[in-house]
Amino acid sequence: MHSAAGILLSLFVVFVAARIGDELAQRMRMPGVVGEIVAGALLGPSLLNWVHPGVVLDALAEVGVVFLLFAVGLETRLADLKRVGLIAFLVGTLGVIVPFGGASLWAHLEGFAWNKSMFIAAAFVATSAGITARVLQEMHALQRREAHVILGAAVIDDILAMLLLGVVVSMQDSGVADPVHLLIVVAEAVGFVVVVGWLGTRVARRRSAWLERPRMTMSALSIVLALCLGLAWLSTRFGLAAIIGAFLAGLIASETDQREQLEHQMRPLLTLLTPFFFVMTGVKLDVRVFLNPDALIMLSIATLLAVVTKWLGAYLGSLKLGHRSAMAVGIGMVPRGEVGVVVASLGLAAGVFSAEVYAVIVAMSLLTSILTPPLLGWMLRRAQREEDNQPAS
Repeated sequence: MHSAAGILLSLFVVFVAARIGDELAQRMRMPGVVGEIVAGALLGPSLLNWVHPGVVLDALAEVGVVFLLFAVGLETRLADLKRVGLIAFLVGTLGVIVPFGGASLWAHLEGFAWNKSMFIAAAFVATSAGITARVLQEMHALQRREAHVILGAAVIDDILAMLLLGVVVSMQDSGVADPVHLLIVVAEAVGFVVVVGWLGTRVARRRSAWLERPRMTMSALSIVLALCLGLAWLSTRFGLAAIIGAFLAGLIASETDQREQLEHQMRPLLTLLTPFFFVMTGVKLDVRVFLNPDALIMLSIATLLAVVTKWLGAYLGSLKLGHRSAMAVGIGMVPRGEVGVVVASLGLAAGVFSAEVYAVIVAMSLLTSILTPPLLGWMLRRAQREEDNQPAS
């Protein structure tokens, strides 16, 4: 009973703190996700020490971000992604090459061998789509072309990041990578995304009536949520993040006749679960790293490098959209979130990183997640105002 009571208390504290943080952030004209991450940092071990990462909270956080990306996919149409396909590919590709090159050079200048430098650089590469997706959703901007580019690029980004991680991991012992193994892994990942996305949407368009045939309550929602969880798990078997499978499941469900009904039914689930992901992101931020001047300098450089290189790569890839939209896309691709944290954990476990380097990479990953929402919100509001003020043709 004591354990159950403790779990319920943790859930209560996290959820209430998330709602309060969301409310305060929005009153200050910032996206609610900023308040949720800051609330997590306050509650975490480095400050109030009220909440700690654990199996239950981490599981809820994972389910929350999976459902969030499913909902984002549900509000996205495959035809919309096709229209920005080339731009999304350029954004995803340049958004990997520029940060990886810049971070590798910086780490090498800091005294790391090239193989270890590239491992560090892998933490600078992959975008965390969950944070940007939440901001876009809060601002009702998922139908904007910038949102379509960012979401399409995030899938490409994840595949390329997986490839680079495979390369740097394989280089730690021998200094060289096995090209045949890497080609197989990449082919499997690309094949999974293409086959699931193409085949799933075709079936959904032609057979959506099947969702209403079962007699159980909310049969359509039950079936697509099962698809979401199943594809989220399956994507991890192909070396991809679970959120990619969830996004693909939402993309499939968006082609059904029940799309609007499903969007309405998902709202209570998102209200309950997604705050756990963002609060736990903040909980894992150890603010005590800022007390060490050397670590603070390294953190400042790493964060600046992470923001500038990712923004520059994505900006160059999306210039065809125009300066203002390219600025928004660049900012939207900045957050590293849980992806950088995972790479840092692998590096620490492999003995590649010291405890200080690990703390800096984790803090950098989370700081980019905190910086992005207000910047992206400001940029999108500015772009919308300019569009509204343009004379009708």
